[in-house]
Amino acid sequence: MTTQNPAAGLTALQQMDSRPLTKNQKKLISLAVLGNIGEFFDMFIIGFAVNVLLKDPNWSLRGDEAGIILAMSGLGTVIGAIAWGRIADKIGRKKSFMWCVLLFTVFTLVSVFTPNDGWVILAALRVLVGMGVGGLNIVSVPYVQEFVPSKQRGLLSGLTAVFIPLGLFLGSLASIATGDNWRLLIGLGGIPILLLIWLRMVPESPRFLQSHGRSDEARAALAWAMELPDDQLGSLPEVGHVESASYSLIFSKYLKSLVIVALGSFCFIFGASVIQSWGQAILGNVYNFGTAAVGYLFMVVSLGDLLGRLSSAWLADRIGRKRVMLTYGLLGAVGLLIAAGSTMLAGSGTNAGWIFFIGVLIAMIFGDGAFGVLNPFGAEQFPNEARSTGLGLGYGIGASAKVFGPALLGIMFGSKVTQDMIPPAFLFFAVLLVLGGIVYQFANETKGKSLESI
Repeated sequence: MTTQNPAAGLTALQQMDSRPLTKNQKKLISLAVLGNIGEFFDMFIIGFAVNVLLKDPNWSLRGDEAGIILAMSGLGTVIGAIAWGRIADKIGRKKSFMWCVLLFTVFTLVSVFTPNDGWVILAALRVLVGMGVGGLNIVSVPYVQEFVPSKQRGLLSGLTAVFIPLGLFLGSLASIATGDNWRLLIGLGGIPILLLIWLRMVPESPRFLQSHGRSDEARAALAWAMELPDDQLGSLPEVGHVESASYSLIFSKYLKSLVIVALGSFCFIFGASVIQSWGQAILGNVYNFGTAAVGYLFMVVSLGDLLGRLSSAWLADRIGRKRVMLTYGLLGAVGLLIAAGSTMLAGSGTNAGWIFFIGVLIAMIFGDGAFGVLNPFGAEQFPNEARSTGLGLGYGIGASAKVFGPALLGIMFGSKVTQDMIPPAFLFFAVLLVLGGIVYQFANETKGKSLESI
């Protein structure tokens, strides 16, 4: 009597699609989730630090100088997303993950030693921090996508972004705990370096390994993911000629996808980046909320953002990616319109501040909540061999909004942060969110499709 091989008739990827998630798959997803929480905790604390520095007599920091510091974090994110997307398709997701973590944690720790009134030095260091942050955000998405079943890919890869608001929540807690000690606050951003211990326990992406001719390692990675002996693993899919995932290939072959990802990302990032970087300073310096109050309010914002991202990731596999992007863009725009009208509805002072906060909360639940699907959807617009490069280039171009948004508001504020510029700025952000939702209607719907069929 012979024993039927469980793999008979099924490829390795079909096996993965037919099986429940294993502990090893959950470990990888958890690593990516914690990596993104850690990197964005590091990214968000600069907003709280700037709120303190604007009031610190040892710094004499102007609004436009603060805008430059915040914009340089965005510039680093742009460079990092573009560079590391390409690098990850060449050296692998795992190595890129490691170097991104090292980059943003080491230069965060160096930032602690910035001399008083050294805003230029702090701005330069934030570029290097942002390069690591932008890279890890891009690398982690395909890393997870290439290890999970197709039917759950939207939700599971979306989880890498869903819990990013916990970084803002932890930043709020850290701001409350450290008070006006901005050096200690920034220093806490070095803690995620401990993730490198965890990274040693997970393999490289099987899709990356196979596309680079390392089939035996790809089989071992899939066997690890499904917790199966190698002899029970089905066959790997055939891989034909793989073109180099160069930038020129993206422009020549996937230009439509690139434009959609770049323009759509830009529209959704613009307003969210301003809220994440300037929101604390506006509440503290325009509406006169105390440092602790700002921290508590942004804890609420972060939890709302988390719920928005979780709901968009969950809905992506049910109603489709395109519908989610349009719906969340429109609802986020409503929140920004409320924020824009705060001063007109209640004049100045605390009442206007509360209306502004409510508008910001709605905008972050939906406008930023769309990021539960935005990057996974963007990655799905490109095939395996060009996924990181295409997503990195598109998102990197779009992430230029992280430079223009904070810098623009800093220029509008000038030497003093006042409420005069809030209505026109936030009205503009609302228009961009609507445009972003429309742009994604031209993307290829990928709900339920395998990565190999894209």
